[in-house]
Amino acid sequence: MMKNPDQQNTPASDDDVVAERVRIFDTTLRDGEQAPGFSMDRRAKLRMAQQLEALGVDILEAGFPQASPDDFAAVAEIAGALNNTTVCALARCQDGDIDSAARALKTARHSRIHLFLSTSPLHREHKLGMSKAQVLETAVRAIERARGHCHEVEFSAEDALRTEPEFLAEVFSAAVAAGASTLNAPDTVGYTTPGEIVELFRYLRQHVRGADKVVFSSHCHDDLGMAVANSLAAVSAGARQVECTINGIGERAGNAALEEVVMALKVRAPHFGVDTRIDTRQLYPSSRLLTELTGQAVPRNKAIVGANAFAHESGIHQHGMLKHRGTYEIMQPQDVGIAETSLVMGKHSGRAALRQRLQALGYTPDDAALDDIFTRFKTLADHGRELHDEDLEALALGHDPHASGPWHLLQLHANSHLGGSASASVKLRHDDGRQVGEAAIGDGPVDAVLRAIERATGTPLDLTRFQIDALGEGAGAQGHAQLSARHAARTWRGHGSSTDIVEAAALAALVIVNRIARTTPATAATHAKGATA
Repeated sequence: MMKNPDQQNTPASDDDVVAERVRIFDTTLRDGEQAPGFSMDRRAKLRMAQQLEALGVDILEAGFPQASPDDFAAVAEIAGALNNTTVCALARCQDGDIDSAARALKTARHSRIHLFLSTSPLHREHKLGMSKAQVLETAVRAIERARGHCHEVEFSAEDALRTEPEFLAEVFSAAVAAGASTLNAPDTVGYTTPGEIVELFRYLRQHVRGADKVVFSSHCHDDLGMAVANSLAAVSAGARQVECTINGIGERAGNAALEEVVMALKVRAPHFGVDTRIDTRQLYPSSRLLTELTGQAVPRNKAIVGANAFAHESGIHQHGMLKHRGTYEIMQPQDVGIAETSLVMGKHSGRAALRQRLQALGYTPDDAALDDIFTRFKTLADHGRELHDEDLEALALGHDPHASGPWHLLQLHANSHLGGSASASVKLRHDDGRQVGEAAIGDGPVDAVLRAIERATGTPLDLTRFQIDALGEGAGAQGHAQLSARHAARTWRGHGSSTDIVEAAALAALVIVNRIARTTPATAATHAKGATA
């Protein structure tokens, strides 16, 4: 199968006219997706691929077509859907893999086949059973075959960082002569250090014949926690493609995190002297979409996209941020798609941050009142809680943020039905003695019980976040539900725990409803429905 003649001279991108640009090769949907816990179906992979194109990745590795019929179909669907991003398919240096990749990429506007073959002594002996000569012959033959099926061919020397430099240069020289336009030297097992990878890339650029005609690429794993550092070191040594993934997902400890590599190159542009095509404002939305599609949360302390990346609780830091954001932030949250910096109110927060947050909520206590609020605030925060706006508002109004009323759950029944729908009924008691019962239908049991609580209390909630975490192991472990919802143009938060996750969600919803009721009791009382027992 030959490539479409009409595509012969179509450039994959305009990179060649922009000096010192680092191409971002995203492998979230291949190396990342094949890691345990991150599998995605075809629909999810297409959604992610479209977001990655919006992000501006140069090359998107969509999958390994020979691995399964579903992977083949996903690559083919993505190939036909993207307009500007080069779609890449992985293949071993085997005829069947190459032909499968070619068929999957047939409709791609810009296509690349990514060939890989082990080159290290360990892999040659124990994985391939090949001599150096056989490795060379296999690589050349595969590149020549793939070259007729796509716009570009990339060749990866698997386990390159544990390959003899002289042999690696020999293999890469043969790859260039055979028609490869990108040479990837991956740290397959996350073993190398920044200093070592700099030495290797400098060596390769000096000793590979035709080095000036190709792009050198870095693909680093994070087994020793140095994937991003090693990738940046490779760039400093002349690599002009970095292979990485959103949120750093991938085999074992993962790959270099795309958002970290890109922002390091952006923030430290004078140091690295290179640029990328990434729209950094799409970094956070891309990260959030991936967590939504895989169900795998990002750690709070994750660089760039974690919940704490632009959050400050320390009183010293908050005071500095209130004076000038540059004191403790080297980039703006808006640069990565986050709305604003968050001054988290907790036990380390100071009086100045508390006053500023209260003013933002519309409260301007005098010094004496602020002293009282601050004392109660510290007492509450010392329990280890992170305090939200509704807690601060309760303190400002003289209420107890720990209060549990006025609504209490008496009964809860939920049933799931074929087709995904569910029904739920709740019975609630109000502190004034009323008992209210309501039922509702929803997309699932959690949705149904939340709708029933809305109807019973007369408090509409627009759910923005729902998360369940296990508080132990085994079937009897408690589930901890965390909800965020919009009401009256504000975000409210609640949490609840139970061995029944539907009950945990109901308790979390009641926390939100009760906070709203305590803040605006007249409104909640006016709209409450039901019969008095």
